Amino acid sequence: MTTLTTGAGRPVITAWSAVSPYGIGRAAFSEGLRDRRMTVTDVGPEHGTLPGGAGHVVPGFSVREVLGKKGTRSMDRVTGLAVAAAGALLDDSPRNREVGTGEGAAFALGTTTGSAQSMMDFTRDSLTGEQPFFVDPARFPNTVMNCAAGQSAIWFDLKGPNATIAGGRTAGLHALNYSRRLLGSGRARTVLCGAAEEFSQARAWLEHHSGEQPADGTPAAPALGEGCAMLLVEPHTPDDADQPVLAEVLAVELGVVLDGDPGPALVSCLRAALRRAGVAPAEVAAVARSGAPGREGLREADAVREVFGAVDHADLTPTALIGDTGAAAAAFQAAALLSYAEDRPAEAAGRIGVITSVDRTGTVGCALLGLR
Repeated sequence: MTTLTTGAGRPVITAWSAVSPYGIGRAAFSEGLRDRRMTVTDVGPEHGTLPGGAGHVVPGFSVREVLGKKGTRSMDRVTGLAVAAAGALLDDSPRNREVGTGEGAAFALGTTTGSAQSMMDFTRDSLTGEQPFFVDPARFPNTVMNCAAGQSAIWFDLKGPNATIAGGRTAGLHALNYSRRLLGSGRARTVLCGAAEEFSQARAWLEHHSGEQPADGTPAAPALGEGCAMLLVEPHTPDDADQPVLAEVLAVELGVVLDGDPGPALVSCLRAALRRAGVAPAEVAAVARSGAPGREGLREADAVREVFGAVDHADLTPTALIGDTGAAAAAFQAAALLSYAEDRPAEAAGRIGVITSVDRTGTVGCALLGLR
């Protein structure tokens, strides 16, 4: 397990944005959550034949229409989502562009596999073409897991460390933990930290065949969602009056499940995070769970009740509204907490926001954010 020690210079979140089923940008995401608006819709034929006809997709998202024609001919969907989210954050204020790009500006992106659709399409072309090498070489970079992060760095002149971290639903927490390590070691000046997931035919069929069938009393899995949420993370500089601190990263705890039950592992993470951050459960204002489908999600909810059941807190779990966003889930949970703090400062300021995450691969994690 890992944790962030307190003290001067600890990481803070100074900006955020999202490309979500609510649309592009922070305002669209905040408004959608505020209105508790459902985003599930019938998915069009452009996504191919699917095991189900519904999904939570970014409305009208086309890579070339959003980002322009230059440099996007062979860009796949997950890369487009990541680039669009990073651009929305950097364009939100002149300061974001100034501190978030150039020398010392790092990029940390959480994922599951990158683009499963790109991998399968490229492999299929090599098998069905007249010759195995009759493929489009411009599309080969999309088959590499770190394509989205690399393209984002090129697009926005991010010259610091560039990392892609695979972790399923916990990927956003892994990226946040990696970001605080980069800052703490002096390897980066700022970090664009986020996670991305695309809606695709390949992902839909993989989830259909990989997920557990709902058992008695287990709610059906939500329809798949997609998007990318991005945070600007930098060291806390108390002397900088212009630094717009939205939240302090008080702790990030990650763990593994050894006995098949994620509940005790998540409880252990939560209690360790509270202890090492020096805060009590009563200080928690809101909790955003990953809302994983099946048994993992139920045990996640049980763990939250065990630790915070006696605390009156807001439940900001966004899964029912924007779908199962896979690797992007934890990043969207962070965005939900930050949106809540902006909308309700009287309830959130000076208190704690909690992110929890579980994944069927056996990883669990949590993060504590000190809301401003």
